[in-house]
Amino acid sequence: MKVSVTDIKKREKFRHLFELKNSDNLNISAMKVEDTKDLEDFIYDCDILIHGGTPFQLDVKDPKTDLFDPTIIGTENFLEAINSSSSLEKVVFIASVAAFNTNFPMPAGGKTPTDTYSETDDPFMSEESHPYAQAKYIAQRTVDKFIAENSNLDFEITTVSPVIVMGQALSNLEDSTSTGLQYLFKNRIAPNSFIEMLFENDTEFALVAVRDVARGVFKAATTAGLHGENYLLSSESYPVSDIGLMLNNKAPKNKAKIIYQNTKAARKLRIPFQPALRFLKTSNY
Repeated sequence: MKVSVTDIKKREKFRHLFELKNSDNLNISAMKVEDTKDLEDFIYDCDILIHGGTPFQLDVKDPKTDLFDPTIIGTENFLEAINSSSSLEKVVFIASVAAFNTNFPMPAGGKTPTDTYSETDDPFMSEESHPYAQAKYIAQRTVDKFIAENSNLDFEITTVSPVIVMGQALSNLEDSTSTGLQYLFKNRIAPNSFIEMLFENDTEFALVAVRDVARGVFKAATTAGLHGENYLLSSESYPVSDIGLMLNNKAPKNKAKIIYQNTKAARKLRIPFQPALRFLKTSNY
């Protein structure tokens, strides 16, 4: 098994992987998705490939350098590299709910806050959305176009698109966006105007357990017949105030909603999605 990292010197970002079962078969190597030669060398002799190597950050100084280039150009390079592979059987892209709605967690396309979303809806993108969401949306359209233009591939491509991922992390890192949001919601801290807006509007978020995302990726990688599919990975939706209560081991005041549908993923990937109350209570934060 091979895993790539952008900076091999930052061992704190991946040392926890060596505590997993069968980690003696694990090889960590440095790679940047902007470098096609690096990609081709890494992909060589792989039969299953999982691509999640795009940055996830909300505070952005230079959207082009920080998000658009590594996400979009990285995806283009990745597709070019896999197209020349002779060993691949399955490729899985870890996308984002932004591939369906760049306004997430806000409604879009004329929908109300209580309207639902599924894989059958027309994707929505706005240039006013956060650069991260726009980059993930464009990257997924790039994948869709590649699939449409290459009908005779020798391997399958499947995408999974998680909503906000929460739950207990394997590492002790505190600088990830997911664990950072959990800390802010739990302690009701608003370090910037964006988080302050979430609290003021008691914005509702669709959530999914990190373990269920892992299951979804594994199932997508090991199940045949899923070529060209994109699965929403989602559990329940709650207002920010209720997320904070559950992170503090308290009961939510509102009933759970299923805004982002999980029926397709539950059926095809055979994932029994956990209720938010369960995985938020076991969160690190």
